Amino acid sequence: MLTTRQKTKIIKETGIHDKDTGSPEIQVALLSKKIAELTDHLKKHKKDNHSRRGLLGMVADRQTHLVYLKKKYPKRYTTIIKKLDLKK
Repeated sequence: MLTTRQKTKIIKETGIHDKDTGSPEIQVALLSKKIAELTDHLKKHKKDNHSRRGLLGMVADRQTHLVYLKKKYPKRYTTIIKKLDLKK
């Protein structure tokens, strides 16, 4: 789980403007952080299939946001990929 401080830090780093809370870039960044934490959890708890299913849903959701960004805003897509160090 992400704390409120972690979320606000991610929002400040990736937001387009100061009141931005729901842009695709922020959603991708938040999902990436959640995916990283859940991946660490699943390394310890290999048989936790309920969390694994949630992880797959988050990965699919992040991919959907990235496809949208790539189609609509290619420059913003490349900057978020570089900023989050995602390989595409």
